[in-house]
Amino acid sequence: MHIRFITTGGTIDKIYFDAMSRFEVGETLIDHILQEGLVTFDYDVKPLFRKDSLEMTDADRRQVCEFIEQDDATRYVITHGTDTMPETALALAGIKDKAIVLTGALTPARFRTTDATFNIGMAVAAVQLVQPGVYIAMSGQVFPAGQVRKNRDENRFELLDNDS
Repeated sequence: MHIRFITTGGTIDKIYFDAMSRFEVGETLIDHILQEGLVTFDYDVKPLFRKDSLEMTDADRRQVCEFIEQDDATRYVITHGTDTMPETALALAGIKDKAIVLTGALTPARFRTTDATFNIGMAVAAVQLVQPGVYIAMSGQVFPAGQVRKNRDENRFELLDNDS
């Protein structure tokens, strides 16, 4: 089994710069997280962007889509910023015959207390079990694309309320 990881940036890869009192997207920690997890499956990491998800454009989403459509892998985990993750999941929803799971973190992976490691583990498990399609693995759940939103007040992901 092979999983291709695509990194696009987001909080999961952010670094805090004390002198500037701000965060910037840095090098990904995916390899480190997987090595610490003692994984035994075959994988590779393809960095596409280092962007905050609020900076992701429709052109960026098309680039991710085109990469996956032209690529030979069948299982993908995409690390992505949480603010526009649902929009990117929707943009990828037309891809056929591939399992795609987006995940990220609400706090940087470099922090002592982070949801990054758990979310990566969830995404790895999900991409092995789901039917082809696009999903988001966050907040301890796996959501189909188009049926999830980020609840900023509660700082979690949840199913869309179809009544709203």
